[in-house]
Order: sequence, then C-alpha cells, then structure tokens
Amino acid sequence: MIEQVRFGLVGYGSGGRIFHAPLISSAANIDFAGVVTTSEERRKQVAEQLPGVGTYDSLAALAADGVRAVAISTPAATHADLALEAIRLGLAVVVDKPFTLDAPTARELVKAAEAAEVPLTVYQNRRYDSDYLTIRKLIEQGSLGTIRRFESRMERWAPDRLPGAAGGGTLLDFGSHLVDQALKLHGPAQRVYAEVRGDTELDDDFFLAMHHLSGVESHLWGSWRQGGPGPRFRVTGSSGTFISPELDGQEELLKAGKTPAKLGDRWGIEHEHRWGHLWRGKTGAPVESCRGRWDLFYPAFADAVLGNGPLPVDPWDTVRAMEILDAARVSASTGRSVTL
Repeated sequence: MIEQVRFGLVGYGSGGRIFHAPLISSAANIDFAGVVTTSEERRKQVAEQLPGVGTYDSLAALAADGVRAVAISTPAATHADLALEAIRLGLAVVVDKPFTLDAPTARELVKAAEAAEVPLTVYQNRRYDSDYLTIRKLIEQGSLGTIRRFESRMERWAPDRLPGAAGGGTLLDFGSHLVDQALKLHGPAQRVYAEVRGDTELDDDFFLAMHHLSGVESHLWGSWRQGGPGPRFRVTGSSGTFISPELDGQEELLKAGKTPAKLGDRWGIEHEHRWGHLWRGKTGAPVESCRGRWDLFYPAFADAVLGNGPLPVDPWDTVRAMEILDAARVSASTGRSVTL
C-alpha cells in the first residue's frame, strides 16, 4: 500500500477548481479530504465535481479532521494570512503564486515555516512546462552554446478581460512564473529594468529586463493587451537559437476536463505542431518537446511531507523572485534600472 498524505484545498474558484483539485485528486500518495469554502455555490460544485470530497468552514476544521497538508488557492492578498494560519495549525502548505504581494512578507512567511518546522512550498507549476523542460535540456546538452539572451512571454489579446484583484495584477501574476523560470535557468540577477502599464489600479502589461550574474540578458513580457503575441520562448546562444511558439498545453487539458488520472502516460505529451525549432541562420529543425509534468508537483510535495524527498520548490527561490518583482515596480516608477 502507498502511504498517503491527507490533504485539503482552500478555495474553489477557477484556480482551485481547474489548476489544483484535478492534480491533487490524481496523486496516488494523496488522500484528498476536502475543500475549505463558505460559498454555497462552491460547495455544490465540490459535491458535483469531486464525489467523496468534503467541504469545511475553516482551516481549523480541516486540521481537526486529521488533514496534514493544504494548498491555498485564494486571492493573492489573502495568501500570507492563510499560510500563516496553516503553519500555526501545523499544516504543511502549498501556496499558489503569486506567493505574497511583496518580498518582505514572503521572507517573513518562509522564516515562520522554518521556525515551526512546517514544510512550505510555492506552486511554481510552470517549472514543469513542456517547453521550459525542453529548453533546460538543450542548455544542459550544450546545443545552444553559451546563452546570451533569454526571451519569455505570456501575452494574450483580451482587452475586455482586465486582470482581477485575485492575481494581484499582471506583473505579479504572469511575472511570478516568468521570473522564476529565468532565475532557475540562468542564475541570480544583478540588475532590473521594467516598464509597467495599466488603465486601472492593476497593471495589465509589462516588460521586464534582468541582467544575470552569468552574463545572460533575460527579457520578459506579460500582457492582456497584445494583439500580436510573440513566441512563448526565444533563447539565443553562441551556437543557435531555439524558438518555441506556443504556451504549454497542460492548461488546455485541465480546462477541457482532462486529468493525469484519466490520460495516464499520455498526459503532457505535445503534438508535433507545437514543437519548437532550433535555428542556425536559415537552417531550422524541429526539436521534440519534453513531456509536460505538472502531475509530478503534488506527489513530490506529499513525499516531502512524509520525509521521503525534498520540496518541489524551495520557498527561498520564490523570495528571490519576489525581490525581482519589487525592484521592477521601483524601476517602472522611476524610469531607471535597479541594482540588486
């Protein structure tokens, strides 16, 4: 028998319902106990969509029922308080991105978890994207030579769908993923420059440039107002350039009601038309995409809770990413680059 972690989820909006519940349910080493929500509408959705999974009024009620770990998928402004409450209850915690609203809060939250000896991690699921894993493999193989510039975009044409408060704005929402990926691939940043725009209190378009200590220049874009989205990735090295045109397909699978439990080994496999190309001048060749593996995050976290492995994401990595995002806001307000 596989040892299981009794697990809970806080929040059942689009994030909890689409991006967390299906993956928690699919993990063999997790016993999905229930969802914390006080909304009658959400409770009905849980009953219809997750047979056998209960609902709870609070984190305390979840803990009292023997739950050992919890994922928090609620509006960004509530993450820190809910995570701190979970830590005080002795619950291992996964916090969705953006982790917190700023780096000082993120730092204090990680310190609180360490002091309580409670596992804490951040849902950086896009470390498991097919295209990102393919780029990491190409870099490790030396196929691109010395990396010079890393371009990464999450751009959409949805001018009538402005960012909601739940995500904290586009810089925090999309930027949490883009900065995390750039730091994991190219190491610490030394300097940050950013341009941030928005017609409301929340930004809906940004550009962020990072100069890494390794010498790599990262150029990152996030937007809801881009009528002609650029390629998801363009990575330029001394031996060639890799271009990946589209966003990883795992989000589409979840929105279509497909899960790792249903698809098995077919989960995360990208069709050939979505593969990126490695270019050397006019000569280009497709590169078979690595399999997307969002399905590995929750099993890895459950193993960490059981003492059988490391956390899937070191929370201090996210603190460092939050420092970049804080610096980006300063840069955007002053028009100057910020040295870290």
